[in-house]
Amino acid sequence: MIYHFYKKSVSVWSGMYQAIIKAQESVFLEMYIFLADTDKTHDFISLLVSKAESGIKVAIVLDAFGSRNLSKEAIKKLKNAGVDLHFFSHLLYRSHRKILVVDKKLAFVGGANIKKNTQNWNDLTMRVSGAVVKPIIKSFAYTYKISGGKDPDILSYSEKALSRKIKAWLVDNWPRSRKSYYLDSYYREKISSAQKSVKIASPYLAPPRWLLALIDGALSRGVLVEILIPKNTDYSLLNKVNYLNAIRLGALGVKCYFLSTMNHSKLMIIDDEEAVVGSQNLDILSFGLNFEAGVFFSQKAPLNDLLKIFTDWKKTAIPFVYQKQKINWPNRLLLGVIKFLEPLF
Repeated sequence: MIYHFYKKSVSVWSGMYQAIIKAQESVFLEMYIFLADTDKTHDFISLLVSKAESGIKVAIVLDAFGSRNLSKEAIKKLKNAGVDLHFFSHLLYRSHRKILVVDKKLAFVGGANIKKNTQNWNDLTMRVSGAVVKPIIKSFAYTYKISGGKDPDILSYSEKALSRKIKAWLVDNWPRSRKSYYLDSYYREKISSAQKSVKIASPYLAPPRWLLALIDGALSRGVLVEILIPKNTDYSLLNKVNYLNAIRLGALGVKCYFLSTMNHSKLMIIDDEEAVVGSQNLDILSFGLNFEAGVFFSQKAPLNDLLKIFTDWKKTAIPFVYQKQKINWPNRLLLGVIKFLEPLF
């Protein structure tokens, strides 16, 4: 697997933009938030229009809620140019995935949306090429299909059988995913089998009850569990949720660290031997209502690079000492609400 990690939203955009410029055959894009307000630096709308008008197949799937602010003008431009544009729309579920596949050979998977006010966030996206691209196309094709896509070439990928010998793979939580590559199953299996360490980065810390139990079980085996979260997120309420859950997890023995800048990255490393990078947050939405996608791998080179990224972020973070925290009554009430809702997930 040939790979590259991007650590900021704006660098992800630049990598994607250059990849689309070089596209010769096809561009498949799936985004939770895709807006036209990055046009001053990365004019994706014009670029995709240009590619479609030149005869390149451009297929896009956007989440109807996340991309609800994409202008009607931008949508019209894309469709008039021949872009095969669809919106994933469901009353309860959202497609929270961020995927780009170019020429069926190069793919981007991670956490970065395309929205101007996120450009300076730390955010992790992985560019990959090689055999791992095939399951990524297969997963995109399924999203495309259930969103109303009709292109037979793309649809054919949703039915293709893939070799189990691929060393890196896409994990997602579509109902038709293989059990061993299903997102929830992956987290359950890897945390349950961890022997030395579990390293996690997530912008939001609101794990479902079953995940709390797995973490508690890992701690009881002597596993070191470390979690990086931003002190201030893009939602003030979630800042409190992060803080209260850091107290709860700290009481169990988890080492939480607060980052001073917004970090929207999503990763997990098990025993420094295997990892996953993707769109999944450590919260009840990602494991309950959102559809997600991530690349897991065990090759040494990307693992070492990811470990360095985690370690560098950890060096800039402030260790959270839960024993020194005092919870006021409003926060106690919020914590009670969180605990009350947990059995639902």
